[in-house]
Amino acid sequence: MDHKILILDFGSQYTQLIARRIRELNVYCEIFPYNNFPQPDNTVKGVILSGSPASVHDRNAPRPDLSHLKGKIPMLGICYGAQILVHHYGGKVLRSDTREYGRARLIHVDATDKLLKEVDKGTQVWMSHADTITKLPPDYTITGSTADVKAAAYHSGAENIWGIQFHPEVYHTTQGTKILKNFVLDICGCAPVWTPDSFIESSLKSIREKLANDRVILGLSGGVDSSVAAALLNMAVGENLTCIFVDNGFLRKNEFRKVMDSYRDLGMNVTGVDASDEFINALEGISDPEEKRKRIGKTFIDVFEREAYKVKNVKWLAQGTIYPDVIESVSVNGPSATIKSHHNVGGLPEKMNLKVIEPLKLLFKDEVRRVGESLKLPDIILKRHPFPGPGLAIRIVGIITRENLEILKMADELFIEGLQKHDLYDKVWQAGVILLPVQSVGVMGDERTYENTVVLRAVNSTDGMTADWSYLPHEFLRSISNEIINKVKGINRVVYDISSKPPATIEWE
Repeated sequence: MDHKILILDFGSQYTQLIARRIRELNVYCEIFPYNNFPQPDNTVKGVILSGSPASVHDRNAPRPDLSHLKGKIPMLGICYGAQILVHHYGGKVLRSDTREYGRARLIHVDATDKLLKEVDKGTQVWMSHADTITKLPPDYTITGSTADVKAAAYHSGAENIWGIQFHPEVYHTTQGTKILKNFVLDICGCAPVWTPDSFIESSLKSIREKLANDRVILGLSGGVDSSVAAALLNMAVGENLTCIFVDNGFLRKNEFRKVMDSYRDLGMNVTGVDASDEFINALEGISDPEEKRKRIGKTFIDVFEREAYKVKNVKWLAQGTIYPDVIESVSVNGPSATIKSHHNVGGLPEKMNLKVIEPLKLLFKDEVRRVGESLKLPDIILKRHPFPGPGLAIRIVGIITRENLEILKMADELFIEGLQKHDLYDKVWQAGVILLPVQSVGVMGDERTYENTVVLRAVNSTDGMTADWSYLPHEFLRSISNEIINKVKGINRVVYDISSKPPATIEWE
């Protein structure tokens, strides 16, 4: 990358959002912990200091060493980032009597300031801080104010420093994108050249240089990340890539065949492995959700290892790791305590003496999809809803049997096909059916029944961290309920889950 922005993370919930907004401007950026970032080279055109839940007055407040940046490269402090700059360089930051949180308006805007160029007086901004800047360092100038915050924005021309006490990256700051654009494109002089096509071009070159004529294997899940990684590697090294797609028995009805056909249509070298009996046997009598996940993860590693050893002269293992996974592993708060075992292959690289290549590790999820579109991946892969690694195993509450797995697959197929037929599938982020270990009395014809209950679940979200239940039309829910009860033997009651995350989770297990 010829131009990039560094973002120093102080633990804000919004740090990734800053990066995503900059990437949307077609400018490359990277996030680093405030206390562990590289010495900027000539490709780094600017630095952004993120917000933080901390106060500058806290005993263990994050305090970056900016001595080699100050006055040499444009810097933008956001919220805590703005306050730490003032606190360190001769100004004053005091604790507020009340937390300043929510919408505010800029009643003063310095139209001559580069950061606030073409930003309207009265524009809405989003505040989220407990401290307030009360005195700026020498040669710093106030450039924006709200009714309650005099130094809502400031600038130091001599040191190329800007600071704002509101969050331009969130939706509620209506001209936030313009502010970030002013900083990234105008102040820092970055060129907007970070596009899916440019990523593909640079990645192909990098992959070919790294792998040369070596063989590489990749475990496909049918999801977007591993599929895009496979397509990129396939374009780069062709037959030197072997993909392994394991059917754990918990995929949707006929999904293994459909996805395999899609991969083969793309000209990929794919080995399909039906290990469904092995997985189902591993879960016999198991009802605890965490134990289900552990057993599925272990079985996957066993199956993948067995198949991988059949491929001769392999030197690399490819993984569909994406940028949020990388950020989490080096975050301010340390590595994540919980690793989802179905997203990796455990200790396989070390065991087989393989090197790891992660072609998507610089991309956010939405960027992965855009790269997939440029690679001409089919909709069955690109538009596929997120699907849990353990699959339908965690959508059967309690013990799994072949009989109740088949009941769930049939009900799930009717629900997903119904969403597609009624043009609702793309309006929902994730949908599925949950089979409960609950039987209830019903009446079919002149007979009394005592059969199973299923739950329809559909949510809207951007990243899965929070989610709201989807407002599906009543007529649609009525027709799907009737269809499931009439066509799936063993179900006599259908309910719709209207709980959001939090306090509920998207999955039931």
